[in-house]
Amino acid sequence: MSALAGRHVALLMGGLSSEREVSLVSGRECGAALERLGAKVSYVDAGRDIAQVLTRLRPDVCFNALHGEWGEDGCVQGVLETLGLPYTHSGVLASALAMDKAKAKAVLAAAGVAVPGGGLFNRFEVAADHVIAPPYVVKPNAEGSSVGVFIVQEGANRPPQEIVAPSWTFGEEVMVEPYIAGRELAVGVMDGRAMTVTDIVPRSGFYDYEAKYGEGGSEHILPAQLPHHVFEKALKLAELAHAALGCRGVTRSDLRYDDVKDILVLLEVNTQPGMTPTSLVPEQAALKGVDFDRLVLWITEDAYARGSAGGIARSSETSDQSVR
Repeated sequence: MSALAGRHVALLMGGLSSEREVSLVSGRECGAALERLGAKVSYVDAGRDIAQVLTRLRPDVCFNALHGEWGEDGCVQGVLETLGLPYTHSGVLASALAMDKAKAKAVLAAAGVAVPGGGLFNRFEVAADHVIAPPYVVKPNAEGSSVGVFIVQEGANRPPQEIVAPSWTFGEEVMVEPYIAGRELAVGVMDGRAMTVTDIVPRSGFYDYEAKYGEGGSEHILPAQLPHHVFEKALKLAELAHAALGCRGVTRSDLRYDDVKDILVLLEVNTQPGMTPTSLVPEQAALKGVDFDRLVLWITEDAYARGSAGGIARSSETSDQSVR
């Protein structure tokens, strides 16, 4: 019998961010796994009344399947801390740090993690003229899923004007950093240990929102076929980043590798990565022998054990499972 049998889990999904639809998919998949594990699941489409809803539900633990602003940036985590409810993934500070790309890069660089250069600029300044030499990337400072990302190619006459359009809703400051040519890599970290490296090959040439979530938008090659020293360095950078930001549970680090110049940099850490059976982290866990249900079980047990004096007694099949 699963250690979650009879436990009441509030599954937080949906939310208010631009990644709402992705969160709904993650939530449905995780909720189905929790039900298969014997848990009582309350599906919560998280809104501004989340504190009242959870006070009424009184769950044993909250599984946070929210993505993006408000659900992944420390805000919901703060509500859950105030309510005294155990919850999955990283805490308030780590979530807020990881979501703020500029602050996260400063912390990571100080910890010895190789990151791209660049910095924060006012969006009108960026739209007026090249603030760094092309090629470079312009992106919101606190969004995920490649929302609002533009690549300015070498020889481009002007910066992206979309960032000053009335429809722009991603803040007054944008991150501008050098474009690193080469391969898109991802490393999942579970309980502080890196699992493997995935080489992501987008069908469109750019790993944008559609490439991430559209059917057939990208191919995942795992383990990535990389030189040994690059593979090992990617694992170490992800572990170091996870620890430097103070993350817990499961995270995913996104990296770029220029195989011509042999340059490897870490772009960002996702504290609440996508959670469907074909998402990057579940794919990596499966490669290590941890199927989707057991991954969801471990994430939930980990949260409950941290937030409860008694905790859930960990089953040997998950707690003894090596991820390396």
